[in-house]
Amino acid sequence: MTTAREIMTGGAECIGAEESVLEAARKMKQLGVGALPICGTDNRLKGMLTDRDIVVKVLGAGKDSSTVKAGELAQGEAVTIGADDDADEILRTMTRHKVRRLPVIDGHELVGMVAQADVARALPDAKVGDLLEALSSD
Repeated sequence: MTTAREIMTGGAECIGAEESVLEAARKMKQLGVGALPICGTDNRLKGMLTDRDIVVKVLGAGKDSSTVKAGELAQGEAVTIGADDDADEILRTMTRHKVRRLPVIDGHELVGMVAQADVARALPDAKVGDLLEALSSD
């Protein structure tokens, strides 16, 4: 049984909910990623912030990226996967929530990220194809 812990990219970093979207963009550039988990002052996951969120919800809306807080863009409860959840659960969660990236948590601690590319490398082609089809459809 392949688990999230086995296929995740470890060392995921959060952006603080009180940090600016500009700081988030700089951190994304530094880390070479297109999304960051948003963590609160209690170090719990509050949501995800994507480069698309920054462009559409901040820049496209004419807002100042240096004053908008990352936490303002967190929507609802964060979709996560447990570190010991199996590959089928990863696929179900990504498909159900139509997400391409899942923060991996162990208890309440962020331990990594599973991205669509991680799934593609670790799982059989047929399962990956089903996931891609589900994420591409409306």
